Amino acid sequence: MSNLKLKPAPTLQTDWVEAPVQYLADLSIKPVTYNPPNGTGVPRRIGNYRDFPVRIHDARPIVRDLSLDRQAFILTQHDTAVRDFYDKEEVRTAYEPEVEALIKRETGAAKVVVFDHTVRTADRAVERGLRAPVRSVHNDYTEKSGPQRVRDLLSPEEAEVRLKKRFAEYNVWRNIAHEPIEMAPLGFVDAESIAPRDLAVCDLIYADRTGEIYIGVQNADHRWYYFPKMTRDEAILIKCYDSMKDGRARFSLHSAFDDPTSPANPRPRQSIETRAFAFFD
Repeated sequence: MSNLKLKPAPTLQTDWVEAPVQYLADLSIKPVTYNPPNGTGVPRRIGNYRDFPVRIHDARPIVRDLSLDRQAFILTQHDTAVRDFYDKEEVRTAYEPEVEALIKRETGAAKVVVFDHTVRTADRAVERGLRAPVRSVHNDYTEKSGPQRVRDLLSPEEAEVRLKKRFAEYNVWRNIAHEPIEMAPLGFVDAESIAPRDLAVCDLIYADRTGEIYIGVQNADHRWYYFPKMTRDEAILIKCYDSMKDGRARFSLHSAFDDPTSPANPRPRQSIETRAFAFFD
């Protein structure tokens, strides 16, 4: 019997937009993604992908009811001292400590290891050596790749100790422009509406290694949310992996989408996602 106490599920709001998102329609073709080095091209994806229209609800009215252990995503105020998110050294020295403190604050973790940053832009991403927004329903880690990434990052001795206790992987996502997001906001599936069959393992093939993520298989029961017009002093925490099997959310699904309420000529989205492991005692 689990002792985990969760907040009541939030009440679904009536404010929503309808937009297509790209799911796997089925598993007739095993999904595989080939990722070229940054700045050399766009990923090549294999799989039976199709666009499905979904209702994506405004989560701002229920922001205080959201939980990392139920929905697997939350929005929080998060000021930053970073002036230029395109400056890798400034991100490393100024932003990583901010993210570590944020995750400790929101999760109670004993140790946080920040290990990756991805800057995305909807404006000439490839030629600038950056990545574009991801427009497919996915989750960054799987049952297998979560623990493997811990082993990749920590010494063998520390990894084995940490893997015996609870650990989780979080993405911290934010707008890095000085104006609110108008293009390609991020949508999230409430983790309580995700069934195990909705998570399909997809091989991620790079020049030097092969990893794996989950791709979302279409399910009409998914409940979608987003945070319209995100500003630079807000951050979203997304839980992509949790080792604890006690009823809390362990995985999530998310995707960029085209908001039909955006201006006719929206400003290109600029964002950063930072990945980190949280270890619990």
